[in-house]
Amino acid sequence: MLARVAARLRDLMTENELCGRLGGDEFAIVIRDASDLGRVDHVARQVIERLSQPYDVDHHTLYVGASVGSAIGPRDGSTVETLMRNADLALYRAKDAGRGTHCSYEPTLHAHAEERRKLEFSLRKALERDELQLHYQPVVDAGSEAVVSFEALLRWQSSEHGFVSPAKFIPLAEDTRLILPIGEWVLKTACREATRWPSHVKVAVNVSGEQLLDPHFSSTVVAALATSGLPANRLELEVTESVFIRDANTARSTLEQCMALGCGIALDDFGTGYSSLGYLRKLRFSTIKVDRSFVQGAATGNKESLAIIRAVVAMAQSLDMTTTAEGVETEAELNLVRKLGATKIQGFYFGRPMVPEEANKLFYQTIARRGGEAA
Repeated sequence: MLARVAARLRDLMTENELCGRLGGDEFAIVIRDASDLGRVDHVARQVIERLSQPYDVDHHTLYVGASVGSAIGPRDGSTVETLMRNADLALYRAKDAGRGTHCSYEPTLHAHAEERRKLEFSLRKALERDELQLHYQPVVDAGSEAVVSFEALLRWQSSEHGFVSPAKFIPLAEDTRLILPIGEWVLKTACREATRWPSHVKVAVNVSGEQLLDPHFSSTVVAALATSGLPANRLELEVTESVFIRDANTARSTLEQCMALGCGIALDDFGTGYSSLGYLRKLRFSTIKVDRSFVQGAATGNKESLAIIRAVVAMAQSLDMTTTAEGVETEAELNLVRKLGATKIQGFYFGRPMVPEEANKLFYQTIARRGGEAA
């Protein structure tokens, strides 16, 4: 595969360019005369377009993408080392922007890289400093409005950076594989907390693709259940469709091992990314979660959103799966998703993510209220 990529790159080179492999799947192109800045972008676009074409290797059709970062001397550096480092920073920005992107170096990238470095250093210390905590958002039965489960949501209050958004530190944890020890802590903490709730209430824990590719993940789940004493049928692992992109077979095998223990598997954000009905055929999910974007769209009369929710609900019913409508914030949205047949509801209308003590109070208040009614 690398040889095919190299051959395509070589075909694109003129007398003005020199190409070589740096290692792994990284290549570098030196443009001798880059006085025409448009030439740099032209070469980058050619590379992305050419490398994205299908490859025939050993009777298999393979696809790869390409991301490009560029730096120009002497504007972006006067030494080889500086130019390589700055081109690398631009490459990281291109990768973050998505596949098939070219980014040029900008001085602000240094500030971003330094911020990321500091954030990563702090994240490595977060567990031992006891800075991570779980908040729990209730999921209720669509008919009775009784709490049937909580989704455990990770929060980080850093002593150095203050509150750090999950959207910022979770991708960093996945990139650095810190998600493995952090994910293990989340599982153990969530299972332990769930033992304090009524026996019919489940806990849902989000699991990343990086965790599912870890050969020890199922053992981690077993340890969390054994240590806490939580029955396996009260633990639901939430995954998104993206976990099947990198290595679908390994991800499915890991989830099947967890299902064999008795855990439920929820498919989150269904319909927003890499939707494939093949996932539903090959793996018996317990729950399909309808993304909040469809709920909000349906509430405004969007025909596509209404059609998608109806289709997901009908499909889940035929496959003996439950559906959870996410992001319900108003009474109008509540009435709509009920009418469309969702079995469970999650959103600010019934409760924001809350600390463990507040979650427990929901049950104590219900018990106290029932006791008062009986008296």
